[in-house]
Amino acid sequence: MRVLLACEESQRVTKEFRALGHDAYSCDILPTSGSNPEWHIQGNVLDYLKDSWDMIIGFPPCTYMTNGGAVRMYPKKGKIDENRYKKAMEAKSFFMAIYNAAAEYVAIENPVPMKIIGLPQKSQAIQPYEFGEPYSKKTYLWLKNLPNLVPTQVLTVYQPFINGGGGRKNRINYKGKKFAVASIDRSKTFMGIAKAMASQWG
Repeated sequence: MRVLLACEESQRVTKEFRALGHDAYSCDILPTSGSNPEWHIQGNVLDYLKDSWDMIIGFPPCTYMTNGGAVRMYPKKGKIDENRYKKAMEAKSFFMAIYNAAAEYVAIENPVPMKIIGLPQKSQAIQPYEFGEPYSKKTYLWLKNLPNLVPTQVLTVYQPFINGGGGRKNRINYKGKKFAVASIDRSKTFMGIAKAMASQWG
């Protein structure tokens, strides 16, 4: 199949599909940090959605849509940040462009969004620890003509991937742990999930 990995600079999922013989390409406005620039399209993914792809898997920017940003969307109780809401609607428009792409198979991966964004109903919620990665980071999948991912290796010992704050009941999970800090690191697909996407959808 011809597969487009939209908004993927790491090429983690691209390489897994390539390993199975698919004609897969990553696409991002950033240059790839992967080792195969010949498989990378640097540019706005919206310019390539109408090309002849059998499958599109998207990882659109989530900064202004994620539930983790609710405190910034509502800097004062009951009062919305209009500028941030405008950016969130722009992000939603980008998300929906991928969601409504003409490819036969479409998947989008994103963190849990705020309800106010109004994204379509998710197909599935997954966790890295269900795919052999020792972390928790709840992620949603929106799928078109694709089955839900089946967990490949469920771990019982894991830690949060992102520091959600120390005021939780399970603060022992946060104490003395290292977390992904840079947004580009937080956005990279876990290898266990990348392999599952390729093996189960490819």
